[in-house]
Formats: sequence, structure tokens, C-alpha cells
Amino acid sequence: MQPDSKLANKIKTGEFIITAELLPPASADGKTVEDSMAFFDNRLTAINVADNPHGPIMSSLAASVMLNRAGREAIYQVVTRDRNRIALQSDLLGAAALGVQHILCLSGHHQTLTGSRESANVYDIDSIQWIAAVKKMCTEGSLLDGTKIKGAFSALVGAVASPDMNPMELNIIRLAKKVEAGAQFIQTQAIFDLEKFDQWMEAARGRGIPQQTAILAGVLPLTSAAEAESLRAKYMDLLIPDSVIERLRAAGDEAAQLKEGLAICVATIKKIKGVQGVRGIHLLSGGRENRLPEIMAAAGL
Repeated sequence: MQPDSKLANKIKTGEFIITAELLPPASADGKTVEDSMAFFDNRLTAINVADNPHGPIMSSLAASVMLNRAGREAIYQVVTRDRNRIALQSDLLGAAALGVQHILCLSGHHQTLTGSRESANVYDIDSIQWIAAVKKMCTEGSLLDGTKIKGAFSALVGAVASPDMNPMELNIIRLAKKVEAGAQFIQTQAIFDLEKFDQWMEAARGRGIPQQTAILAGVLPLTSAAEAESLRAKYMDLLIPDSVIERLRAAGDEAAQLKEGLAICVATIKKIKGVQGVRGIHLLSGGRENRLPEIMAAAGL
């Protein structure tokens, strides 16, 4: 079954899609999510809620439900790093009962890249298997062990892609497997190297992938050269060219670098919008949701 949602309908009709990221804090106060909602423009199709990317924060499911109840469409992000297949399926049944219709399936960064390095990981299944499991729940109405689901279960399934990962051939094979498993939309990691992204999209078009799923290109407003260097050193799947870092550094002081980071982000959006096969933009906030209105206005979204 397919959900009747704004995101699902835009994917079906081919309309341009704008999504954004909500990175909840490590808070037990729901007001923190309510406060963030003030920065999410009504032009956004849906809001993606991060699932503990850097360590424990407010539950992605809880924040997703709060967004939905406030009249926003949430994308419930679920990583396999922290849950086995029993917990994953259980959480999805609970999410469906609470009205959550969009699921983003991913493996998640290794715990050594978070603030909880001592944690044990799970990785019972990978992101491709997780996508296939959600598809089975939707199309067959059953769990992985064959147990029939009571009540109607429907979800729009999404996945994540990293255009900067090498080798390109294996990168595209993995993307194709996610789409074959059932991913109806793809949100990419933040894009800074436009030449590499063009090559990735060309390879994806060569496999007919944009005709099978909606590719939403991720962008992230950098705040400084120091932040750019830190992100590049930490994440192997994030390529930030030297030219971007030098441009930030040359801008001057902290305030000037912040402004330059916004300018780079806006220029990236404008170029990406013209790339054949791109169906939308995914605005990664990095927890700085207050910057989203300015980015959208400057980029003409």
C-alpha cells in the first residue's frame, strides 16, 4: 500500500521536492522540537528527523510524531546500527499506528564516529536488507518471518546515497540495489564537489535510476573553514574540495566565513537544480534549523 501524502504524491506527479533535516537535541522537552518548527517553511514537502547521528538525542520516532501532529509531514529516519530486526520491525509497527508514513532506511555512521565510541553496534541487517524488509511489510502485509500484520500497513520508503564514495562503479551498483529493494526516494549526503556529483548523476542516468526513484540532492551550509576541515577528516564519504575550504578561510573572520558558507550553499543549490535527473533538494541543517529560511529565500526555492 502507498500512503496518501504530499511527498508520495509529488514523487508520483514529478513535481520538484524540497525536504529539510531536523536534528533534535539531547532533550526531554518537546518544546525544543516545537521551537524548531518555526524555521520550517510551508514550501517544504517533508521534514527528515535524524536518528542519533552523533550520539543519543531525542527519539526520531517521537519527534516525527510531534511534527505530524503539528501538521508537518515527517520522514522517520531509522538506522540499523542500533537495532536488530526484531526491534526494527516493532518500531515500524508502532510508527504506523502513530500515523508516520515515511521511512528513511540507512545503516548509520559507525559508533566510533559518534560521541558514544564505547557503544556496541548491532548491524543485524544492512540498509539494503532493511529497505527490502519494509517493502515486504507494505506489499505482503507480513513481517520477515511470515507473521501477518494486523491492520493496513503502508509506508513510503527512502534511502541515502553518498555520491563521493569510490569506486564509482560499486557506488552505482549499491544505489541500484537500494532502488531494486524498494527505495522510492533517495536523499544524498551533502554535496560540495559539483564535478563529482555530475559524474555520479551521469552514471545513475546510465542505469536508468532517476526514472525509478526520486533523487533529492543534499546540501549543507558550512559555518567555517575549520568546520569544513573537521567534517572532511571525519567522514570518508564526504568530499569537500580544497577550493571550498580556501574560499571560506579567505572570507575573513567568523561572521564573514558564516556568510560565505551560506553563499556557497546557495550557489550549489542553483547549480544542482539544473542537473538532469535531480528531483529535489534536501537541506541538511546540522542542527542549525534557524538558517533554513535564509537559504530557501536566497536560493529561490
